[in-house]
Amino acid sequence: MSLALRKSLQTSVPQTQFGPFRLLQALPWLVLAAAMRVIAFGGGAVALPAIIVANLAVLQAFLATATRSIEAEGGQTGLGHLDVTEQFQLMRVVLWRIVALMVAVAATLAMLGWIDQAPHMLYGIDGMAFDQHTVLGKFWSAFIGTLILLILVGAEQDNGKVALFAALREFARRWYWLGGAVVVLGIAYLGLSVVQGWVRSAIWDFWQTSEASQFIKNLIYFVFIFSFAMLRLWMSLAVLTFGLKQSYIHKD
Repeated sequence: MSLALRKSLQTSVPQTQFGPFRLLQALPWLVLAAAMRVIAFGGGAVALPAIIVANLAVLQAFLATATRSIEAEGGQTGLGHLDVTEQFQLMRVVLWRIVALMVAVAATLAMLGWIDQAPHMLYGIDGMAFDQHTVLGKFWSAFIGTLILLILVGAEQDNGKVALFAALREFARRWYWLGGAVVVLGIAYLGLSVVQGWVRSAIWDFWQTSEASQFIKNLIYFVFIFSFAMLRLWMSLAVLTFGLKQSYIHKD
């Protein structure tokens, strides 16, 4: 793939300018991802296409949030200047690279006898916005998020070339800060999952006992789903871009 990106990410130590994240740009993609997840849960012939669309939508939300996160850390990126077609082309290629990695890791774990854990490796992208069900899965999603961020940075520096193995090498080279970011983010996912569970239980109790209209109940559940999805995505990019920035500051 050769996608002409319009600006280069500033990889030298930037002048830090903290601004608000415009997270609402990610919301439509998260809505689409959630809808596709519901369709996929129903099974049938549409399940696989729905899963693919859901993962692509999460990647699009990741891209929108990454742009704001990089800018908030003082970096410069042209990712936000890509049009819809360019964004889709970029994230479509990223999707297949990451899916291939997730399938390979899942198959490896299954062959090693970790049958219960293997399927959760397929939710690496999904877990960046929605709750993973296992501890290993949460840390895996944190690692996948790191790789995707490195792929995007590398693509912008290399005329749009999407290179998974280059991102893996970059992770190995910057393992101290990026590995630390994965650990911190995995722990943060664990904490957020607990809080989300409490809120989910409270909402379920409300559904069972409240005399509010169905519209109000659905609205509350809608706000619950997308508030935590956006929070998880924002948290992911905040931790990962900070770790990446520190790896540049303290390089060699």
